[in-house]
This record gives sequence, structure tokens and C-alpha cells, in this order.
Amino acid sequence: MGFYNRYILPHVIEFAMRQKNFEPFRGRTAGAARGRVLEIGIGSGLNLASYPAGIETVCGVDPSSELLAKASQRVANVKFPVRLLEASSEKLPLEDRSFDTVVMTFTLCSIPDVGSALHEIRRVLKPEGALLFAEHGRAPDADVTRWQDRMTPYWKRVGGGCHLNRKVDDLIQAAGFRLERLSAGYQKFAPRPFSFFYEGCARPI
Repeated sequence: MGFYNRYILPHVIEFAMRQKNFEPFRGRTAGAARGRVLEIGIGSGLNLASYPAGIETVCGVDPSSELLAKASQRVANVKFPVRLLEASSEKLPLEDRSFDTVVMTFTLCSIPDVGSALHEIRRVLKPEGALLFAEHGRAPDADVTRWQDRMTPYWKRVGGGCHLNRKVDDLIQAAGFRLERLSAGYQKFAPRPFSFFYEGCARPI
């Protein structure tokens, strides 16, 4: 891991993710979680404040020890047990069918092997469980997607591997999920290549 990725990028991610424009997505996504919860890419723990008080526990997974250190400072402010785990989402060190809910917010864009990660999520999710997500990704308009495809190789270098052009709904369905609810559209607070958001709920098939 280079100097930028270790010492600068975690602060850049923390600053970007703290923007108020993301709060409604966190509230709707984390706020709908139930039971035993796994959060993929918990980062600095910004979703912790949005979880309902009645959940059993949250296990937060992230590959960044620097971001997990920030998350540990937020754990004291919640009233449910939280376990923070430094691990890759492509190979989760967790038991099969052990979670009622998996939460992902603005995470799928930066996972190197997104297919493997989604299959791992399906493995650890109970058959009746729910994958709740809010992500940015590929737009439906050709002029926008051309810019997304052009920019992604460069954006990945400064954005911690962030892809602008992943079609979130197709990726989730290809991993063995059924989309129970999906809303998608442009958000006004960012340029179009960055602002097409997917939000919804999927269940294992």
C-alpha cells in the first residue's frame, strides 16, 4: 500500500462521505436494517448513527485499518454491539447464513472483484435475509456513460479504486439476488458522471 492510499486517501474518503447529501441515503438504507447486520465497507462508521436501536448487532467489514480506527471512535455512541473486522469482502471470514441484513452504501464501486464479493454476501446472508444498498454507478444515457468509461481508469487512481461505470442492478442480479425494490436516477448535487444513484433491496434467490 502506497503513501497516498494509507495516509491521505482515508481522510479524503472520510471528508467526502460526511457530506450532508449522503445522509438521506444512509438513513433509508441503514435505517431499514433488522436483526444481525453485516455492513460491507463500513469505513469510518458513518452509518452507525442511522441504524435502528432494535437491531441485535452490527459487524462492520473494511480492508482499511485507518478507516476502522475512525469507526472505533463512533462505536461508543451507539446502543448495540458492534464488531469491526479488517477483512476483504471478496473473502469474508464469516459463517454461512449468519446475517439477517447486509448493508452497502457507496462501497460497491471500489471493490476490486465485485462478483466474488456479492457471492460472499449471498453466502453469509440468511435465505430470508435482505441486501440493502445505496450506490452510485453506470448511467442510462450514452453521452454520460462515454464520460464514465473515459474517466474511470484515471478516477480509480485517486478515488481508492472507485469505478464510475458499474451497473449496480445487473451486478447484484448476476450474483444470485432478486431485486425486491429499486429506485435509480440522477442526483442534483454532483456532475452527471458521478451522480447516477441506485437504491434498493435485494433478496437471495
